[in-house]
Amino acid sequence: MKLERLLTMTMILINRKKVKAQELAELFNVSVRTIYRDIETLSCAGVPVISQQGVNGGISLIEGYRVDKQVLTKNELTSLSIAIKSALTTYKDSHAEAVLEKLTSIADSQVKQSIDHLFVDLSPWGPNTVFKEHVTTLKKAIASKHCVSFTYSTTYGQQTNRVVEPHTLVQKGKTWYLYGYCNLRRDFRLFKLARMKNIIQEESTFERKKVNLSELPWGKEWHQPQNLVNLVISFDKAITTLVEESFGAEHIDHEQSMIHISIPEDEWLYGFLLSFGHRIKIIEPLYIRDIIQKRAQEIVYLYKNENN
Repeated sequence: MKLERLLTMTMILINRKKVKAQELAELFNVSVRTIYRDIETLSCAGVPVISQQGVNGGISLIEGYRVDKQVLTKNELTSLSIAIKSALTTYKDSHAEAVLEKLTSIADSQVKQSIDHLFVDLSPWGPNTVFKEHVTTLKKAIASKHCVSFTYSTTYGQQTNRVVEPHTLVQKGKTWYLYGYCNLRRDFRLFKLARMKNIIQEESTFERKKVNLSELPWGKEWHQPQNLVNLVISFDKAITTLVEESFGAEHIDHEQSMIHISIPEDEWLYGFLLSFGHRIKIIEPLYIRDIIQKRAQEIVYLYKNENN
C-alpha cells in the first residue's frame, strides 16, 4: 500500500508544479506527518523532492525530472484516460482518480489534447449527487463483498424490503441497474437504481457466486421468445429521424413508413408506444392495439373529468 502511494505521489508531483501536503494527505486518507515521511522515503530513493514552507509553499520536484513514458503507447494512454474519465462521471473513486493522474503525468501534449476529443458522460441530466452516492456505495459493497439492503418499488409503487448480495453494476441503455442475488427471491435479479431507496451497506458479507458476465445473464430472460411480441407499426414520415433513433434503422421500411420489430412486452413497452402520441399507429397484433387504445381513452377520460 505504501509503495502504491509513493508511486502515485511521484506521478502527481511530475504532473503538477506544486502540491500542498494537506491535499496529498486527504487524497490518500493519511496524516500530514505520513506524507512528510513519504517525502523522506522518496528522497532517499533518489527522487528529487523539494518541500517549501509558507503561504505559497508546497511539495514539488526539481524542474526537468521525468520518468520513462514508453510503458504505454500514445493511443493506449488516450483510450485508458477517456475510459477512466467517463467512469468517474458516475461515482467517486480515489484509486481511479490516482490512475488518471498517473496517466496524465506521462502523457505528452498531443495525448492530452486527444483525451479531450471524446468525452463520455454516463451521468443523468440535472443534479446527480444522490445518484453518485448510490453508485459509490454499491461499488464499495461489491468490492468488499458486503450485502446491501434497500427498499425497492415496482412500476405500480408496491414496495418491498430487500437484502441483496451485489455482484455487478450494469448500465443498460441510459439506465443503471444492480445485478445481484436477492435473499427474498432466492435468485439473481436486476434492480433498477432509480427504484432503490435507503441503500445501506450491511455488516454481513457473502461469497461471490460464479457468474459468467460475458454472456450478459441479465438479458437472457428479457429476450426469451415467450416474452417477445412482433409489432407492425405505421408512422408519420415527419418523425422518421425519431423513429430510426428509437427503434433502429434496420427495422424501418421507409417506402411504406412501417416498423417491423420483435421486442419484449411489458409495462415499459406500453408507455414507450404511447409516448409517440398520434404520430404512430399499431397495426399488429390487435391485442396490443387494443391495450394502447384503452390507455389513451383512460388518459382522455382523466383530463375530461379532472374538475369532477
